[in-house]
Amino acid sequence: MLHDRVMVAPVQGEGERRSSGGIVIPATAQPAKRLVWGEVFGTGQHVRSVAVGDRVLYGQDDHFEVDVTGRTFVVLRERDLHAVATATTESTRSSSGTGLYL
Repeated sequence: MLHDRVMVAPVQGEGERRSSGGIVIPATAQPAKRLVWGEVFGTGQHVRSVAVGDRVLYGQDDHFEVDVTGRTFVVLRERDLHAVATATTESTRSSSGTGLYL
């Protein structure tokens, strides 16, 4: 990857889901402006906030899709990421961390 680009593998959705009231929402129902989770598979040399293996939250409209060896990946800029979920924070990677953060 070059510059500030991040290559992400989208996490596959479960298909149908349930609302808090118990109503079944089919997989074909797509709410507008929904953010999705993905796993980082590659970063450019100028990316500072994420590393390979992190889970990131991004918008479905802010990216380009690419197929690599039959698998679909998403390429987007680091600034288009909305959240990062890692096992430890940057300041605690050298010491003992406290757990998952967003």
